[in-house]
Amino acid sequence: MKKFAIVLVMMIAGAANAQQTPMPQVTVQGEGIIKVTPDMATITIGVNNEGNDAKEVKKENDKATDAVIKYLKKAGIDAKDYQTERVYLNRNYDYDKKKYYYKASQTISVKLKDLSKYDDLITGLTEAGVNNIQGVNFESSKQKEYEAQARREAMLDAQKKAKEYASALGQGIGSAIMINESGSSYTPPMRMAMAMNAEMDSMGSRETLAVGEIEVRAKVTVSFVLSN
Repeated sequence: MKKFAIVLVMMIAGAANAQQTPMPQVTVQGEGIIKVTPDMATITIGVNNEGNDAKEVKKENDKATDAVIKYLKKAGIDAKDYQTERVYLNRNYDYDKKKYYYKASQTISVKLKDLSKYDDLITGLTEAGVNNIQGVNFESSKQKEYEAQARREAMLDAQKKAKEYASALGQGIGSAIMINESGSSYTPPMRMAMAMNAEMDSMGSRETLAVGEIEVRAKVTVSFVLSN
């Protein structure tokens, strides 16, 4: 009985030591970058009015905004693809003229799903009453698909790095025992902003639409088992 107890204690101690022995592994980071041409954009537009009478300024601003929304409907933009972002009426002081004035503004975001219609849309919006374009943010309708592709590229990049490290030691790698995603993101082309004014309209000038490329990124941290 005493001999059996000693053997049992030795087995338990051996199992404990085995559990405490760290598994040889290599941990690396991988990154996947997919560059794509955007096929749609969110345009942020504004209607601004100034004057000495608050009621009249708001009335003019509401009238111009109504014309802009009617134009969006006429242009075939779906109601779910445009939304009022901000509305305000402020009282300001002109230090040069030493008097107060009022400024009304409404900001609307418009999702354009066909970039070939950009020029016509901007022209129509300015004619309808838009006098400020606050920015153009380019996007892709296949964003989720490209994110999945970037994650696959990130995993392959991590596997390649792990093999290179292991090979330098004369070893190989086995199964992945830990995968941690650092997050997916995309880098859009630089937002453009411009103010529409009478001088630009009279000259017939227009900003060129530079679509550029979107960078969809994914980063992962992966641990692989080292094998001899």
